[in-house]
Amino acid sequence: MVVISLAGAERKRVTGRFTAIVPLRYLFAGIVAGALAVAGCSSGTGSNAHGGSAKVALKFQVKGAAGDTKPKTLTCDPAGGSQPSAAAACTVLLRLKKSPFAPIAGETNCPMLLRSNEKILVTGTWFGVTVHRLVVDGGCDIALFDSLKKIGLTS
Repeated sequence: MVVISLAGAERKRVTGRFTAIVPLRYLFAGIVAGALAVAGCSSGTGSNAHGGSAKVALKFQVKGAAGDTKPKTLTCDPAGGSQPSAAAACTVLLRLKKSPFAPIAGETNCPMLLRSNEKILVTGTWFGVTVHRLVVDGGCDIALFDSLKKIGLTS
């Protein structure tokens, strides 16, 4: 009878240690899975010097008064593209509001004012969001058009 009691006591001691180890095993597995997920998110598939993709990759086509011009490209972080002085252009663009190329809300009242016949067609990506927007020199786009003019897209 004493042997049975000792066997039962030994089983409780081993089982107690095992049940304490099992949650640690799941914790360790969770930490490893989280680390792999973070490492997977940070690895890029783009083509810049650092191996990641650019945060901003835009193409600008100016149309209007001076005639259509050849499209210019601009990438930011890292700065590059066919746009002259890409670093300065990126500085101006990145200071704009959070989503400068988002469509204008339907309830917005815009002035019916056109300052010129110039328009800039902007296509590409802005921090992962696809951009396809025609910016005119007037109405609700005056401030955005002036910012794009600062980086040398229009004459």
